[in-house]
Amino acid sequence: MSVLKTSMRNFLAHKGRMALSAVAVLLSVAFVCGTLVFTDTMNTTFDKLFAATASDVTVSPRSATDDGAPSATGKPEALPAALVERIAKVPGVRGAEGAVGSTSVTVVNAKNENMGSTTGAPTIAGNWTDNDLKAMEITSGRAPRGPTEMMVDADTADKHHLAIGDELRTIAVTGDFTAKITGIATFKVTNPGAAVVYFDTATAQKQLLGATGQFTQINVTAANGVSDARLKQDVAAALGSGPYKLQTAQEAKDAGRDSVGSFLDVMKYAMLGFAGIAFLVGIFLIINTFSMLVAQRTREIGLMRAIGSSRKQVNRSVLVEALLLGVFGSVLGVGAGIGIAVVLMKLMGAIGMDLSTDDLTVRWTTPVVGLALGVVVTIVAAYVPARRAGKISPMAALRDAGTPADGRAGAVRATIGLLLTALGTAALFGAANSSQASAGSALLGLGVVLTLIGFVVIGPLLAGVVVRAISAVVLRMFGPVGRMAERNALRNPRRTGATGAALMIGLALVACLSVVGASMVASATDELDRSVGADFIVSSNAQQPIVPQAADAVRKAPGLAHVTNYTSLDVRLTTPDGKSVNDRIAVTDPTYQQDVRRKTVAGDLAAAYGKGAMSVGDTYAKEHGVKVGDLVSVDFKGGSTAKLKVAAITSDDTNIDKGAMYVAVTTVAQYVPAEKMPKNTNMFAKAEDGKAQEAYAALKKSLAAYPQYTVRDQTDFKKDLKDQVGQLLNIVYGLLALAIIVAVLGVVNTLALSVVERTREIGLMRAIGLSRRQLRRMIRLESVVIALFGALLGLGLGMGWGATAHKLLALEGMGVLEIPWPTIGTVFVASAFVGLFAALIPAFRAGRMNVLNAIATD
Repeated sequence: MSVLKTSMRNFLAHKGRMALSAVAVLLSVAFVCGTLVFTDTMNTTFDKLFAATASDVTVSPRSATDDGAPSATGKPEALPAALVERIAKVPGVRGAEGAVGSTSVTVVNAKNENMGSTTGAPTIAGNWTDNDLKAMEITSGRAPRGPTEMMVDADTADKHHLAIGDELRTIAVTGDFTAKITGIATFKVTNPGAAVVYFDTATAQKQLLGATGQFTQINVTAANGVSDARLKQDVAAALGSGPYKLQTAQEAKDAGRDSVGSFLDVMKYAMLGFAGIAFLVGIFLIINTFSMLVAQRTREIGLMRAIGSSRKQVNRSVLVEALLLGVFGSVLGVGAGIGIAVVLMKLMGAIGMDLSTDDLTVRWTTPVVGLALGVVVTIVAAYVPARRAGKISPMAALRDAGTPADGRAGAVRATIGLLLTALGTAALFGAANSSQASAGSALLGLGVVLTLIGFVVIGPLLAGVVVRAISAVVLRMFGPVGRMAERNALRNPRRTGATGAALMIGLALVACLSVVGASMVASATDELDRSVGADFIVSSNAQQPIVPQAADAVRKAPGLAHVTNYTSLDVRLTTPDGKSVNDRIAVTDPTYQQDVRRKTVAGDLAAAYGKGAMSVGDTYAKEHGVKVGDLVSVDFKGGSTAKLKVAAITSDDTNIDKGAMYVAVTTVAQYVPAEKMPKNTNMFAKAEDGKAQEAYAALKKSLAAYPQYTVRDQTDFKKDLKDQVGQLLNIVYGLLALAIIVAVLGVVNTLALSVVERTREIGLMRAIGLSRRQLRRMIRLESVVIALFGALLGLGLGMGWGATAHKLLALEGMGVLEIPWPTIGTVFVASAFVGLFAALIPAFRAGRMNVLNAIATD
């Protein structure tokens, strides 16, 4: 109990200092808990949606996907309507009804504005069925009854200000058709963002499937007392071994969860990774806090030892303080984490993905994980200062000798740090010279970890050199005040190294990702300039195929020398030696050779567009021993098998169409029925000589009625690529800001404790003439030097990581190294302002000290 009382007294005596460390724990725990609550809430939302929309047993075509992705042909796989009556007669079936559903549609208003989601959620069109009543209810108007009527979901109506009587145009592969809104249906569960429209059954079949008498799935309801599993078994027995897929409600729910689970997992673990970085930075803050508090209580610890306290008791006293800090910060962090999750849900709602707080999910594991992480990290971080406190001998402490200064320990630390840095550098060198991306990636990860730890360990050694160099450039102009700031920063290299290391981690990642992002953009731009001959590229914004009417509009645009069709098809390839592999083959027109210039290592690419011919990439050719003239068996999905002659082998030393195999549209048409032929995923066009601007304007005008497609020239393509990489980096920078905020708190805490530690010294300097303004400037300059020290190490380390990562990207065709000097320079200068900001409160408090009381301080 005496240890607890002592720890409580010390904790409360330094509550201001502890508060800053507690904030670091709070932020880290809050981010972890917020991530867990947010992703659990998203899982709950989708689980409720899938559970509400699933029938007892669902029958669908075997080839249908569970993720709802748009069909390559524009028409979903379908079943004959006769199966509905057949299934209805199965014992144990209470009811069976056919349903039509398609995500290969776009719905627009009179202004050609897309009514779909802006977050990537699909637009779903189908017929209104009894099964839909489980998840939705008609809250206004009525269900559609004819070919000119439709119903929309309430969320879409609210977002786009739609009302009954408004006319919308639906763009499908079978053609465009218009209908007036006769009803609005509201979800009983949360709709994450999909736009849903309904038609009567006959219209849905005709316009979405191209023929009546077909359904995309059959919803089967079990009779009372019949389990879903038994119903599935009975229906399967009645249908026999046809091309059907049967799922119970639970299986359909699980399949739906799996379809979105990978996306949610990536988001979850990425955010947890950034929370881990914040925890790592927080460790330095906590170590510094307890190290300085132990140093300030040296005499007190000596008295405790003199009156009988053992090393273990002193050690335990410091660790109990850390436990109190960890519990306090973690409890607040758990609460803040729930708030962060709510904020994230609101942000997602602002960009079109709806999440309701009614579904807010806080599992019991979330606070347990948050508390455990916060407490364990805090105690681990405080262990070294606690152990150091226990080593203080009573006589040394009473002589005010301070904590033991072990020169041998410093030498060992420097040796270990240099060894780790050397090993890390060797790993990075190995990664840069690796011939395989997989092996190089492992070496890169090892090199990053070792060099990071190495720089942290040798931080005190580097501080003596780097701080002097920075001071020579930055502080000399401030005269004596600058020199005093330099000496203060160098007074305790271990403390300066730890404080700078906290900032170094975040900025190293910023620099690394900046180099990688800039190199990716520069490489892609260079590849576009070298390889792309097309003037214009038409692509879909929603991964939908280009519908025939839009493709015709492209072909009819004036001023075009040629238009190229481009799609891809799943195939199974069998080489002459009998080895088979599943792959995809690019199906294009011969003019694609002009649109994308591919280097040929053997044969003639033009010949690959001839009858019965194809090309392969050199990687495939090497792996399977394929040569020009060999016959490859190509089993086309949805079609028959062809024997195609390899007429060309193209180089895979590229970033565009790497590994692509080409075959002519006319060749594939001989083996794949028209209804099974995938529609264009992209289209390429070349302007007539001297008519690039006119053709660009005409092409945009011709596609104005189809907002789901975008026309880009090469300038647009480069800009979009740069914007996409920039947006991704901005998100990453935003997440890294958490670690940088914790690092700033560390600088504030270090300076604040340093000011207290130097109270008497400050009083003496004030007594001999140092003004308050000069004192504040000295502390601010010390903070700036520490921040620039961390920034210089971080940026240098990060650029080294980024340059190594670029070498691996070069193996994938991204061969241009680009160092974003404006970004690096901005971050370095911003670090100085971070230092100034961090010093505001400590400098203000130092300036307010009473000179006589400061001198009298023991």
